Amino acid sequence: MKIDNPFESGQIKNYLLFYAGIVVIMILFFIATTLFHDIKEEKKKVFDTNVTVKTDLNFTDENKTEDKKPPITLMKKNVY
Repeated sequence: MKIDNPFESGQIKNYLLFYAGIVVIMILFFIATTLFHDIKEEKKKVFDTNVTVKTDLNFTDENKTEDKKPPITLMKKNVY
């Protein structure tokens, strides 16, 4: 079994051309995606922090209200 010199048989040249072709294709895809990609301009939201809060003079505390009945009764107490 004889091993040929890859520089004399042209194998190295083929591998280098294949590698260069892959690199060129990657560069072309990168250029194509950057040129044809439209960038949308987003509107910036401005929040007003100088808002005055109106206080209600007829303030009632909801926690102090009398017993509230739940809207749904699961089971009546005196069933039997």
